[in-house]
Formats: sequence, C-alpha cells, structure tokens
Amino acid sequence: MVELPESLGRRIATRRNQLGWTQQELADRLGVSRTAVSHLEGGLNIPGERTVTILAGLFKCEPHELVAGTSYPLAKAERLPVVACRYTEVELQLRLLEAEATAAAGEVDTDAWEERLAALAAASHDRREIEAIAAARGALAQLASSVRAARAAPPAPNRS
Repeated sequence: MVELPESLGRRIATRRNQLGWTQQELADRLGVSRTAVSHLEGGLNIPGERTVTILAGLFKCEPHELVAGTSYPLAKAERLPVVACRYTEVELQLRLLEAEATAAAGEVDTDAWEERLAALAAASHDRREIEAIAAARGALAQLASSVRAARAAPPAPNRS
C-alpha cells in the first residue's frame, strides 16, 4: 500500500491548533483573510513561498521542515529560503530581560527595562504578547521592590 503524503493544509491546521489559535488569529498574523486561511487548510489553495516562510516563522520551524513530507510542490519547495525568522521582538526582549535578571538580579536596570517594556506594550497588537509583557512588568516591579528593600536594610553584624 502506497502512503500518500500529508496535506500541507492539514499540517498548517494541526500546527495552528497546537498553538491554540483560531483561523482568524492566524489570518491576522499572516495579513490575510480568515477565508484565505480556511482555503489553505482545506487544500483549496497552495500557499506561495512567502506565505510558507511566514507560516514557518510563526510555527517556529524552518520552511523546508514545514513542507517536508507533504504534497507541497517540489518546484516551490526548492525556492524556499533555508531559514525563517522565528521570534518576535517581544519574545527576544523578554528573553534578554530574563537572562539579565538571572545573571545578576541586583544589577538589573529596572527603570530602563520598564521603559523598554512600556514601549513594547504600546507597539504590540497581539493579545498574548501584551499579556506576556504585563507579566514581565509585574515580575520586574517585584524585582525592583526587593532590590530597594535589600539596599535599605541595615547591614548584618559581622560575627567574626
């Protein structure tokens, strides 16, 4: 029995569902209509190389990985870029903050980070990113409070 390749549309729908996104949410990220996403997932339209590359970035994989083993045309697959941008600016900045806070909790410039997070929040239109920024701002406020408390506390007596 010959096994048919998986439909790219089915793979897109599966990845979208794994992320908990609706067709409309994926459409918003792609800059297309919900109907266009429905047609992609239903196999009515074959996505172009640009769309596959953007989808790969959204799904945090490479374009060739997204289409491998599917019915996506080989001629189109050969024109796909090797890599796609996988992370948003918000994800990058939150990871940098996390790394800095882990490395030197008392040395984090909380005022500068608060400004960066406020600017990110103002520029973001994605509900999940806005929620992640709000959580990071809350954690940053707690960190700033604990650093201020530690600096205000009298030094422990030297018992040597």
